[in-house]
Amino acid sequence: MSQIVNDRPPVTYHKKTFFQRLALDFRQNKMVYLMWLPVLAFYLIFHYAPMGGLVIAFQNYKPFKGIAKSKFVGLEHFQEFLTGTYAWRTIRNTLVISLLQILIGFPMPIIFALLMNEVRCNPYKRVVQTVSYMPHFISLVVMCGMISDFAASTGLFNVFRDLAGKPHLNFLAEPRYYRTIYIASGIWKQMGWSSILYLATLSSVDMSLYEAAAIDGAGRFRQMLSVTLPALVPIIAVQLIMRMGHIMGEGHQKTILLYNEMTWEVSDIVSSYVYRRGLKNNDYSFGAAVDLFNSLVNVIILCSANYFSKHVVKESLW
Repeated sequence: MSQIVNDRPPVTYHKKTFFQRLALDFRQNKMVYLMWLPVLAFYLIFHYAPMGGLVIAFQNYKPFKGIAKSKFVGLEHFQEFLTGTYAWRTIRNTLVISLLQILIGFPMPIIFALLMNEVRCNPYKRVVQTVSYMPHFISLVVMCGMISDFAASTGLFNVFRDLAGKPHLNFLAEPRYYRTIYIASGIWKQMGWSSILYLATLSSVDMSLYEAAAIDGAGRFRQMLSVTLPALVPIIAVQLIMRMGHIMGEGHQKTILLYNEMTWEVSDIVSSYVYRRGLKNNDYSFGAAVDLFNSLVNVIILCSANYFSKHVVKESLW
């Protein structure tokens, strides 16, 4: 009986560990890792290191005692917020303002980018884009000051009311106008700047797709629906997921600069309430607890939006 002899040495598979792969990659890309170190240091120092202070959300924190000696109270501050008189109002206002910004404000940069993509006069296109970018560089404090002046009883908005024969109003003191002013000013400030990402995506679309669509008889509008808009779907999905992750994290800066006691019923959001209760009233533990609750809700919404997008649109962050 003959025996088949294999002269080749046996193949052995050696699976490298994570740290071995990391060391090999570091040797091959040293300069890239060195460039990444400042970014890593920034996030470690200003984002992750302060997370240790979240323990005060479960304490009756007193600055003169410090974290180590402050009394542990468990979930008392969370319970106080959720059963308090301001919980429903602040959560409702946060959700309403955030959802309005998503429904009205989020599509605006996309529509603007689609319109700019159809403009064939380059000088005109550059001028419009430059003008639309300018509001982004205006300080938020300056912008809110401008809005306050325009909305005052002697401001620009009331000049138009004079022309229409209507009495003067202090718009920021009227609850029915607050959300309109808040949303519209946000669109004015960010629409042009936010469109840059979409315009950059459209610049990489293969022009042969437009030519093929034109040969098939598609007009400009049909080409926009069949070629331009589908090219934006992946980046729209990613941007929407990221925006959904900030639903409960609506910034307090603009709110604090625009709202007042007469509009609190429609303008007071969770982050502005945290500012008043946590910083102005020196109730640091309560403020940390509410902010932690806010962050947990944001994480849940973000993961849910990512899961939905991954299974429906086939685009996701992870």
